Order: sequence, then structure tokens, then C-alpha cells
Amino acid sequence: MLIRVQELSKSFRKLEVLKNVSVSFDANQCVAIIGPNGSGKTTFIKSVLGMVIPDSGEIIVSDKNIKNNFHYREAIGYMPQIGRYPENTTMGQLFNMIKDIRKHNGVSLDEELIESFHLPSLYNKRMRTLSGGTRQKVSAALSFLFNPEILILDEPTAGLDPLSAEILKDKIQQERKKNKLILITSHIMNDLDELSSHVMYMLEGNLMFFKTMEELKAETGEERLGKAMAKLMKQQTN
Repeated sequence: MLIRVQELSKSFRKLEVLKNVSVSFDANQCVAIIGPNGSGKTTFIKSVLGMVIPDSGEIIVSDKNIKNNFHYREAIGYMPQIGRYPENTTMGQLFNMIKDIRKHNGVSLDEELIESFHLPSLYNKRMRTLSGGTRQKVSAALSFLFNPEILILDEPTAGLDPLSAEILKDKIQQERKKNKLILITSHIMNDLDELSSHVMYMLEGNLMFFKTMEELKAETGEERLGKAMAKLMKQQTN
């Protein structure tokens, strides 16, 4: 297993955000992490990334406990929902700075998205002048740049024009074929339908289920993820 989470719990004061969540992810999976706002998705992802320290439980990445260990992050490419970058830095300076910080240690860089999004033509633009969609392209390009074996993508197509969204989805599908693990959160069910092999559904800090897309569709009799989830949620409320 590339990622194994065991009995993960986290509270912010009196609010329990994660409640004994246990789940494992492996290579060649593209997992849709879904649930309503406040279900714990973001806290779960940030815990895996080491950005939130859980109250209890373990997170094992590539057979190593992540506690007091930051080196595991070198295997992860992260695309945040909203990228925050130094405003006065040019795009070209930003890419060079990240390359210098990561010191990619002989790993061949994956600059396919940089070229597909035509970003070199914007290298002299300062980050503060860029549109939200262009910042999203920068975030996507950075997440894939160091050829990580694990990709965590938070609302990856939000804010992208249709052509750029298709370019990114094609790239995600290519990377999964290379035996990588990809975790995606998105409110765009059509995207998840195209990309996902598994679905992790969270509600009020609980892991409600982790299933393959085939299992979910067979259980509900629905071919589309959105309709399958709607049927399941209706059953839960009855």
C-alpha cells in the first residue's frame, strides 16, 4: 500500500472533524474523495500532507510513518484548490525557485503541462497579474513537475477553461497508467466519473465507504457517479 491511514482522529476545540478514519490506497488507483462541505475531506488531505497534525492515529506512506518525517513529501505532488504564491515573483522565477528548493536529485522533470498550457510565453509576467485560471495552470504544472508517485489534487479543474480542463484530465489519466496513486477532491461529478477508479465518501468526519466505481454502480444500478451518490444518500435518509 502506498498510503495506509489507521484510526485517524482530529478535533478543533469541541468540533470533531475526523473520527477514527481508517483507509488504504495503492498504486494504479484514482480515488475520488467526496462528501458535503464540512465532512472532513480537507482535514484528511492536509493530515496526509503533514499540514495538520492529527490527535491520534497513524499515517503510513510508502511503509514509513510520517510522524516527525518530512522526507516522505518528496513522493507527493500537491495541487491546492487555490495556489498562494509570492505576488511580485515572475512565473519563470517561481518555477526556478521551486526547482532550486526541491533539488530534484536526478529525477527527470515532467514539464509536459508547462508546454501544453503554453506557460513559457508568460514567464515574465508577475504572479499578481495572472488570472485565477492561469494560477490554476501553474499549480497543476508544479504538482506534476517532479514526477511524484502520489498526486493529491484539490478541485483540479475549477477555474480552468474547457480546453485546459481536458488537457489536465488527459494528463491525470496518463499518470495513472504509470502505476501512480492519485487522490482527487472535486464537486464536478462528471470529471470524477471520467477519472476515478474508486470512491471514498465522507460524512461528518466519518468514512462512510470506500468502494470501486464498479461496486458503487452495481449496488445502485446507476451508471453516473452523481446519480449513484444521490440514490445512496436518499437511502440513508429514509
